Amino acid sequence: MVTSTKRKSRRRTHHAGSRKRSLYLTLLAGLLVFGVAAGALQYLLKPTVFRAAVGPRGSDDQKLIEAMADTFAQERSPVRLNVVVTQGAPESLTLFEKHGVDIAVARGDLGMPRDAEMVAIVRKDFAVLWAPVVAAKKGRPAAVKSIDELEGHTVGVIGRTPANPALLRVILAASGVDPDKVPIKQFATSQLEEMAGDMTLSAFLAVGPMSSQITSSALAITARVRGQPKFLPVDVSEAISQNNPIYESAEIPGSSFNAKPAWPDDKIETVSVSHLIVARKTLSETKIASLTKQILTNRTTISRVLPTASQLKKPDTDKDAALPVHRGAAAYVDNNERSFIDGYSDYIWFGILALSGVGSAFAWLRKFLARDDWEGTDALAKRISSITEGARNAGSSRELALLEREIDGLITETFNSYDEDLLEDQDLSVLSLLFQRFHHVVAVQRSDLGASAESDARLRAI
Repeated sequence: MVTSTKRKSRRRTHHAGSRKRSLYLTLLAGLLVFGVAAGALQYLLKPTVFRAAVGPRGSDDQKLIEAMADTFAQERSPVRLNVVVTQGAPESLTLFEKHGVDIAVARGDLGMPRDAEMVAIVRKDFAVLWAPVVAAKKGRPAAVKSIDELEGHTVGVIGRTPANPALLRVILAASGVDPDKVPIKQFATSQLEEMAGDMTLSAFLAVGPMSSQITSSALAITARVRGQPKFLPVDVSEAISQNNPIYESAEIPGSSFNAKPAWPDDKIETVSVSHLIVARKTLSETKIASLTKQILTNRTTISRVLPTASQLKKPDTDKDAALPVHRGAAAYVDNNERSFIDGYSDYIWFGILALSGVGSAFAWLRKFLARDDWEGTDALAKRISSITEGARNAGSSRELALLEREIDGLITETFNSYDEDLLEDQDLSVLSLLFQRFHHVVAVQRSDLGASAESDARLRAI
């Protein structure tokens, strides 16, 4: 009997240890699931950071992107910009093509990489052609009055970018002038005085926004050195835009660059080209839609710091556009943005599957560890049968009571094991029959012991 009591004590200790470990495992699983969920939420809600290439330093483009970055950071926008300042748009596009940055700012006619797509229009740059009104003198070229007179004359082009000479050649060719017969000299924006003083030049070209200080300064300096400017209209602008969709036909209103005297004295026809923010085609639709939204909704705020930001415009989503619009930008512009669920559905479902997998793994581990203290159905059945056999041979009611207490402990252990999924339904049914058999044997044995005691009493009475 002492051995049986020790056995019960060990089982209780094992069972208590198993439940304690199960509690720890459940707590650990809950903490892990909470940690995974918190981490996933932080990942989904953290700002998207784009590396943006822009240049040169001190340019309007660089100031604009810096202002955007500051505004996005101050307003805790879901989009942030990490600005990479380059020597100019060509370098920005080279860096973009080498996957060194995510977005870049450049003029649309610079030769965009194949995977570049529009996000927003920074501004429109206008081609301004003019010639100094000077009397023909020895050593000086005759005054030019129209583009078709430029053959054999040298044109001074402001800016070191290759895009400006390329645009001039497009204008010349469309105007019936052989571009190879019009020499070009390029000048940096800091060389306007030198350009104006070069008497070999018959005309000048500047490409920039209507409010460009560089264009206004160049006109003022050449007027001071060479006389009042004669603006040369691009009469073939419609034809140019038809043949080169990257360019658009445009007009420069009278007095755009000066009021008295009026420069120009009346509106003139020309071509324009868009300055763009471009993004890699492979970037997420949801992220680019968010970037486009932040750019366009914050332009009023940004323009308070940088007035040129008011020129920011949404891209044209026309499929015939020379440069395609990123699907994310088009979704925002056309009001077809994907919802949070649409944008992150893959991540959400993956998270649900992952959490489900973690839960299943812990349930299995908990069950596996609990089995270390589980004897198994067969062993439990043998123990019940052994106790039943002991009840059948019991010599007193006290002994039967002790065996019943032991069976009560086994019943509790059995149902706890069932709750912990260590027992199948059919196993529980078999063990229940064994418990019923035990109680039947106890009842019979107690009856027999009672009858025997009564018989002994009669004999003692005789």
